[in-house]
Amino acid sequence: MSASSDTGVIHDIGYQSYDGERLGRGGIVAALTWHSLRSAFGLRRGAKAKIIPVLTFVIMCLPAVVNAAAIALTSSHTRQVAYDTYVPALRILVLLAFIAAQAPELVSRDLRSHTLPLYFARPIHRIDYPAAKLAAFFLACLIMIEVPLLLLYIGTVTQVHGGSAIWAQTRALIPGLLLGVAWAAVLSALGLLLASFSGRRAFATGGVAIVLFLTYTLAGLLIHIGSSNAFAGPAASFGAPSALARLAGLISPFTVLDGLRLWLGGTTPGQVPHPGSYGPAYGVMFVIFLGIGVGGLILRYRRVGVA
Repeated sequence: MSASSDTGVIHDIGYQSYDGERLGRGGIVAALTWHSLRSAFGLRRGAKAKIIPVLTFVIMCLPAVVNAAAIALTSSHTRQVAYDTYVPALRILVLLAFIAAQAPELVSRDLRSHTLPLYFARPIHRIDYPAAKLAAFFLACLIMIEVPLLLLYIGTVTQVHGGSAIWAQTRALIPGLLLGVAWAAVLSALGLLLASFSGRRAFATGGVAIVLFLTYTLAGLLIHIGSSNAFAGPAASFGAPSALARLAGLISPFTVLDGLRLWLGGTTPGQVPHPGSYGPAYGVMFVIFLGIGVGGLILRYRRVGVA
């Protein structure tokens, strides 16, 4: 069947029209979030896409598994891994690799293939796309951080005896879980923002890795210099970190998160010395990093995608 006019002919070639429910803006955002979360872990994709997320997740869980085995094989039943820091150097390096590899997976592909106009042609607002991507990557980072802590907790409480011992482990776990939320929020936002500046995945991965690694390395170097100067100072200040050592952690999001933990009452040694009176600066810097990540991502997608 066809309908003719003075300007041309429209042919009915038999495509069936959609008569089901149209979910609208909320359904589109939910579907985009779910699709992005699966992409962060390479689900429903080839084996190559799963290598980095699976490998990093397994490495993150190893300390919890080893700790559970050690508790089961010894008579002390003492947990060797802290909930709030969870082998800090390992956590930082693994998360850096995961974020650098998977943040571009969520945003760079759409930039390179110029599919953003197709998204924005649907009944969604400009803010919905970055919000869905951020929600998905936040959940992905949260899984990477919190699941090992839960495994550590389960492996510990199954070996201890008595309600008081279980309650003590639970009280120690809760701050670790809350800090994990802060880690996931800041790192997912900054990772997506850095990755969104390039449609080429290799460039985006390099940009994320370079910024996060160099700031972390520089912070560690300044902390070391500041601590060395403190030991070389007068005997009255022997062993006390200098102001440089206390403030150097403000450079990197990783060390800011560790300084925030110490300021909020953490006692486990981490990557930075205790900030002392400089603690509020870490709280302010945490808010700044979070604002840069979230706000920058929203502003970025107000300027791209329509052409």
